[in-house]
Amino acid sequence: MRKTHYITFQNFFHKPSFNPSTKPRPFKAYSFVPFSPLAMLDPTILTIGGIVLGIAIIERILEGWGVIDLVDQFAKVMRFILPVAFYSALFYFFATFIL
Repeated sequence: MRKTHYITFQNFFHKPSFNPSTKPRPFKAYSFVPFSPLAMLDPTILTIGGIVLGIAIIERILEGWGVIDLVDQFAKVMRFILPVAFYSALFYFFATFIL
């Protein structure tokens, strides 16, 4: 139980009270602001990005060779793989960076 500290009205205005009423308690503060761009150099994220970039380059090369049927197949697969890869990398980044 805390002790009550009484001061008179005159002391309140003329003399400052040096007894703190509460003790400061330590607390943990979490902030989502200080993201470092260097955190994106994680090997897992770079690997996922490299695979997606490699498939896109292969698709452009095949389009240049005139193999349109194979390019269409790549495009159908990439419509599914690109969003899955993006959201997986984003989830991985936040899951490993915050902890």
